[in-house]
Amino acid sequence: MHGADSGTSIPRRVVGGLQQPLPPLVVPGRQRPPQAARPGRHAVVRERVGRRLYAIDGIRLLAALMVAVHHYAGTNRVDRPGNAIWDRPVSDIMPTVFRFASYGWIGVEIFFVISGFVICMSCWGRTPRQFFVSRVIRLYPAYWFAVLFTTGVLVAVPGVWERLRLREVLLNLTMLQSGSGVANVDGVYWTLWSELRFYLLFLVVVATGLTYRKVVVFCCVWGAAAMLAPVARFPLLELVANPDGAWYFIAGLALYLMHRFGQDLLLWGILAMAWLMGQRELGQRIDEVEHVSGWRGSVLIFTVFLLAMVAIALGATDRIRWKWLVTAGALTYPLYLTHYAAGTAMINRLHDTMDARLLVVVVLAGFMGLSWLVHRFVERPVAGMVKRGLETSFARVRNAGVAG
Repeated sequence: MHGADSGTSIPRRVVGGLQQPLPPLVVPGRQRPPQAARPGRHAVVRERVGRRLYAIDGIRLLAALMVAVHHYAGTNRVDRPGNAIWDRPVSDIMPTVFRFASYGWIGVEIFFVISGFVICMSCWGRTPRQFFVSRVIRLYPAYWFAVLFTTGVLVAVPGVWERLRLREVLLNLTMLQSGSGVANVDGVYWTLWSELRFYLLFLVVVATGLTYRKVVVFCCVWGAAAMLAPVARFPLLELVANPDGAWYFIAGLALYLMHRFGQDLLLWGILAMAWLMGQRELGQRIDEVEHVSGWRGSVLIFTVFLLAMVAIALGATDRIRWKWLVTAGALTYPLYLTHYAAGTAMINRLHDTMDARLLVVVVLAGFMGLSWLVHRFVERPVAGMVKRGLETSFARVRNAGVAG
């Protein structure tokens, strides 16, 4: 029966009058791969996949708070016309807070790494349609609110930030304004342009079906393009490769592969390359944009964060299952979208009414409360409606294709 089922005969020997199968013949070069000899380790890895990683929710909120505190108390902007948030350098008003807050901008790079990890995790086994729907309902409801809310605040509190024309505000609702050469309603939206380009690139891999090999190849090809883009002086390549953010997303992808399949030298090599390229980008951002923090401190913070992500990826934080972290993670995106322009405009109007440190705490607490309201009464209901509408639309397209 075995021979009939498998299409081959199984050698047998007679022991004590009974036939028993001979041990399999070992042919050089045809041994089982090493992974099969260690089923225990891979069973543990498979068991971790699919669990919610509560620690990532906590890190996301921490990164958002870092960015917000940096914008409120970690940058001296009095040299820019129309952007005198405190009317004098923050370093003179609260020097100790400023010393720490000046490094908060690194929260953006942390966001990019987490995005690479989470996108790969959430897209595994999904179709391009599911990927598209998930990104739309995740990004747009809170973003639409933020554009309208921030515009309203800037109308009510003029003089701190330049208000865009109505046509530019409307274009901002598409989230594609950077590709059209139009300014952002709020300066923090620049990161969304990097995210969108990452999604577009990764959609190609999702369309072919995610596998370990394909994601590794994607990381290597994208990394090579990101290294070549600045010297190639080819605008389209630089636009697609996104050299300023690519290596942070690549680090997140490598970390997720560690989480799903276990660590190996190749993944450690990709992560090490991402760290090396990342520290260079941190230095460039300090020199060209931030001007308020040191390279050594920035690299130390980024390194500690990457090590924390390695610990999460390898299961060291699996016992962390605090339910409040889910809510903390849900506040992150609305907080990031709404805090900057509106918050600094409010600080400009209120900075003479109370202690500066207390004002930062009050404004930050207010925006965290607003973020919960946005999540509860905007994101969740609007995302549900948009999801149902898109699924109906895709079903209609599919049925029309069959009928045609």
